[in-house]
Amino acid sequence: MELDKERVLPIIKAALKEDTGRGDITTDALIGKFESSKAYIVTKEDCVVCGLQVAEWLMAQVDYSVRFKPNCKEGGFVGAGKEIAVIEGRVSAILRAERTMLNFLSLLSGIATKTRRFVDKARPYGVKILDTRKTLPLLRYMEKYAVSSGGGANHRMGLYDRVLIKENHVRVSGLGYRVSRKEEKLSLKTLIETARKKNPKGTSIEIEVTNIAEFNEALPGKPDIIMLDNMSIEDVKACVEIRRLSKFKPLLEASGGITLENVEEYAKTRVDMISVGSLTNSVKAIDMSLEIV
Repeated sequence: MELDKERVLPIIKAALKEDTGRGDITTDALIGKFESSKAYIVTKEDCVVCGLQVAEWLMAQVDYSVRFKPNCKEGGFVGAGKEIAVIEGRVSAILRAERTMLNFLSLLSGIATKTRRFVDKARPYGVKILDTRKTLPLLRYMEKYAVSSGGGANHRMGLYDRVLIKENHVRVSGLGYRVSRKEEKLSLKTLIETARKKNPKGTSIEIEVTNIAEFNEALPGKPDIIMLDNMSIEDVKACVEIRRLSKFKPLLEASGGITLENVEEYAKTRVDMISVGSLTNSVKAIDMSLEIV
């Protein structure tokens, strides 16, 4: 996944406006307008670096004459103490950009680093690690980019690019049951077929199931993907075996409650992919600093 500058710039501008407001009153009072120097961005812990392009675009928004030069590769692993970029130019501009630039780099590198740890555990079994929509508002595009930089794959970007039939859809769908009316629930197969009919040809159809009975109910609907949500490792293994014996071969996605401690065991079941919400919704930012010399 490559960053689209036109999608990222509005976020950068909003972030800078949030921080600078009417101006950097400390720097304006103490630092000469045309005083120049050099600065290094240093990571204080081992990490997968992500966000260098964002940082470069951000610096250019503050002062296009300031030079930003990466010292490592985007998506590359570096050790603690690494100078990941050097910046040369007006000190006042560097100071105005400093915190916003570090915030982006720390967050995106944290996501990429956590993703890489999951990917390293799942890769030997040919299983992909996917993100989710559990992202910070307005930062989803950038956070999913960070996942891809860490070696992960992107799940749907939003509600618009894949059908995903979840439990609440089944509960409230006109084809499903109304709890208050106690109507008989129609099959998951019917829901899948209806969603397929009402969307353009080729639209990916995924359905969430929570047990083996629901899996067997959904399978004849021929969805593209079946999500095995919060299912035990033994039940996931059973679903993989049912698929092996079936003439329908949807992709299988394990999801829910999967951590660094158990992801390898889920990968051993030979599902096709594992989606992990914690890649983005509970990530630890990487400790970084900007040092002016």
